[in-house]
Amino acid sequence: MVKELVFATNNMNKLREVQQLLPGFRVLGLIEIGCNEDIPETADTLEGNSMIKARWVKERYGYDCFADDTGLEVAALDGAPGVISARYAGEGKSSEDNMSKLLSELDGKSDRSARFRTVVTLVMGEEYYTFEGIVKGEITMSRSGAEGFGYDPIFKAEGFDKTFAEIPLSEKNKVSHRARAVRALIEFLNQ
Repeated sequence: MVKELVFATNNMNKLREVQQLLPGFRVLGLIEIGCNEDIPETADTLEGNSMIKARWVKERYGYDCFADDTGLEVAALDGAPGVISARYAGEGKSSEDNMSKLLSELDGKSDRSARFRTVVTLVMGEEYYTFEGIVKGEITMSRSGAEGFGYDPIFKAEGFDKTFAEIPLSEKNKVSHRARAVRALIEFLNQ
């Protein structure tokens, strides 16, 4: 019997990415359970936001659920944009604007090291579990590639000579921050 879990996201790119990583589960997005609300992300940490989203679904819809929050943490910017990565250039959540702002703020800086960090919170029954995934890399000088989403066109992971937007999703899923956090979730679910 296929287990059913809700992934608390409306981001179809994220949902597709995670569905590929969890083949033994029927992973539903918010739209599929009739959740059309914009779940507030009011915490000042990735852990806090992932907990808020997972609890929101569990309390209002009754489904076991997992949620993630991801931040791009850039060393030269003291960890910014971090928890506000999706809204870095404003509430419009424009990836293009976010990348432009980030590239502008890094202009003239030699340290371009960065990391993507994902925190996944699982609410199962009455219990809460947290998993983390990190991938280190650097911010490129300009955008490159058409795959992926968010900051992928300007992030090159350690050991790669291409940005996340230049490699196929199947390749990204082997090394990405979200893949690492979801693999930890999968290991836990398969115990």
